[in-house]
Amino acid sequence: MSFNLIRKRRDLLVATAAALGAPALTAFAQSPRVLRVGHQKGFLSLLKARGTLEKRLAPLGVSLKWTEFTAGPVQLEALNVGSIDFGDVGEAPPIFAQAAGAPLAYVAATVPRPRAEGVLVPKGSAIRSVADLKGRKVALNKGSNVHYFLVKLLEKNGLRYGDVEVAFLPPADARAAFEKGSVDAWVIWDPFFAAAERTLDARLLADASGVVGNRAYYFSSLPYADRNTDVLRIAIEEINKIDIWSKVNRELLAAELAPLFGLPKPVVDLSTARSEYGTGPVTPAIIAEQQKIADTFFDLKLIPRRIQVRDVARSPWA
Repeated sequence: MSFNLIRKRRDLLVATAAALGAPALTAFAQSPRVLRVGHQKGFLSLLKARGTLEKRLAPLGVSLKWTEFTAGPVQLEALNVGSIDFGDVGEAPPIFAQAAGAPLAYVAATVPRPRAEGVLVPKGSAIRSVADLKGRKVALNKGSNVHYFLVKLLEKNGLRYGDVEVAFLPPADARAAFEKGSVDAWVIWDPFFAAAERTLDARLLADASGVVGNRAYYFSSLPYADRNTDVLRIAIEEINKIDIWSKVNRELLAAELAPLFGLPKPVVDLSTARSEYGTGPVTPAIIAEQQKIADTFFDLKLIPRRIQVRDVARSPWA
């Protein structure tokens, strides 16, 4: 840019300031605030459909943009390149993202939901126990909550992670491989989990009960979290309102979610019946849980460096 053009723009700015006054110029220069939400098939989909978050944020002059993703790791890739500001994810993806240098911040956590993920095998499979998975091909979404679940489930049953052949496949591809018999087992979460049970007659080998907590987390970017505490606090309050309602209205919840998921209501009935509901701050105890997962992944050489989860925890209520 030439010096003359820079000088002309400076003079125009000064003239505008004189005409409008400093407060008006400040408002003119500020960009409208936006909350770009990445979501999977879950509560954020319901929040979008109900439109309550838009109503709460309107007085702050905040608009929303929604983008749907198939899994947590893809959401965090979008966060890393600056495409979204807020989203929901399982336990494992944020650990991989932090280890890779993504600027994520944990801003809220759900209660544990161990029955909402499981290991499925075909109905007629000879696999009858977790120990029978040794030497078998197991499909899962790399870096997702079920990744850690499989590690700890094998460990609990006397096996090592290397004792199984892991096929990294996103949910749609994993389902196709499971149907074709290309994999022996599939580790997956709801509602994909429930859909496979109801429509493929898949058999549950084990869920996460007594193995891992399977919390979900709501995340933002560190810069957004530090500058928009008010926006994130309202978003989490609206999510928890749905949680509180869901505890006592599971039938209505399933009826509302089924068309959003594009799934038959009996499938959604199964997933909502076994889930737990509640969202709150990321406490020191929850940070410690996440740190164990991070340390496990480092020891297995699944992440390239040790991380400290507490470094990226934020509280919109502080």
